[in-house]
Amino acid sequence: MRLIYNHKLKNRSRDLRNSSTLSEVILWTHLKQKKFGYQFLRQKPIGNYIVDFYCPRSRLVIEIDGLSHQGREQYDKFRDEYLSSLGLRTIRFLDSDVKNNLDAVLLRIKDKMNSAIIPL
Repeated sequence: MRLIYNHKLKNRSRDLRNSSTLSEVILWTHLKQKKFGYQFLRQKPIGNYIVDFYCPRSRLVIEIDGLSHQGREQYDKFRDEYLSSLGLRTIRFLDSDVKNNLDAVLLRIKDKMNSAIIPL
């Protein structure tokens, strides 16, 4: 299934890339090196949303939840359901987990990716 790219989010996506949180920078340092063997995109518009990280090959969305997500659990649930309806899988990490337990975060990403690589 082809993803919907909302051109209206292009500038916002660029702004988010230029003002990344520390946790996003830490995780991006590992994802951009293709340590998992596949390309990741950062602050990728999908539909009316911008996801933190996206791997097209495994259709995996990675979200880092910091303070801005507190009290927005229903919104995040609705968003995840929308992404799921497009055939995407979302995994979420707390900001503090990326900062304090990066090895476990990377291991969970690797496990999730290995469980659903889409054949070319």
